[in-house]
Amino acid sequence: MTVHLKFVGSFRGVSGTDAINLRCKDPVSIRTIVQKIVEKLPSMRSSMFDPVSGEPRRNMLALVNGQEIGVLDGLETVVEDGDEVVFIPVIHGG
Repeated sequence: MTVHLKFVGSFRGVSGTDAINLRCKDPVSIRTIVQKIVEKLPSMRSSMFDPVSGEPRRNMLALVNGQEIGVLDGLETVVEDGDEVVFIPVIHGG
């Protein structure tokens, strides 16, 4: 199966691309996709994972077919063949 991944904002600069196709054997969770992105694009590790907790950062949005994963199953949202996942960094200011 193939999942289409898109990177927006600073993720585009860090990854060096605006999109990649990720091939997986079976449907996978967003958590697994984030891990696979870092395996494929090591430059994304510090942008996608909190160095202390080792968990995917909370300051990024992930959309699966246009729906934010917070309204789905969060990091456990499962994607299937042909799905599109968009990663958007969230920048906070004050």
